[in-house]
Amino acid sequence: MKDRTKYRTIKELSEGIYKEKGSKFVALAHCCYTKAEADQMLSNWKKEHYQSRHLCYAYRIGKDVYRVNDDGEPNNSAGQPILGQIDSFELTNILIGVVRYFGGTKLGVGGLVTAYKTAAKDAILNGQIIEIEIYKWLKLSFQYKDMPHIMNILKKNNIGFKDKSFEISCEITINLPLNNSSAIIAEMEKFDTLRIEDLGIY
Repeated sequence: MKDRTKYRTIKELSEGIYKEKGSKFVALAHCCYTKAEADQMLSNWKKEHYQSRHLCYAYRIGKDVYRVNDDGEPNNSAGQPILGQIDSFELTNILIGVVRYFGGTKLGVGGLVTAYKTAAKDAILNGQIIEIEIYKWLKLSFQYKDMPHIMNILKKNNIGFKDKSFEISCEITINLPLNNSSAIIAEMEKFDTLRIEDLGIY
């Protein structure tokens, strides 16, 4: 996503299906922004499809974070083909899981690659692809004495926050528009107790 200010993902859950020699492959695609979010969705899908033989998946988060899993299928026969479809459509912040209901006939590695690839593609095509502004994500850690000043900067620049934790010290996660992120960061860096962790651009 170098030199781009927007990324492509899908708007909401979409499904795809592929059938071959009695086996049924059900693909589920959903927007996803963290590994924890992906793990929770996969856990839910596994419960919903408890009679299935495999739940193979791939996800891409941000620019550089991705994972593939063949879940017992031959190496590179499932997760990698699913990721290939994510990249083919230039999507990110997306998880695609493909559930396989075994039909009794082995498909071979080539057949599995086709099945997982086609099911994933069908889920993408059945979904609504949207473009979303790319932001610079930061985790801010600071002491209570600086909270009013930091919150004032965020309010002044219309910056919201999430994943807040106000205990012994304060932690919040924010996202800044790329076009003025440097100016906002420079304004906040003058506070002694503030520590900024760069979470990436996505």
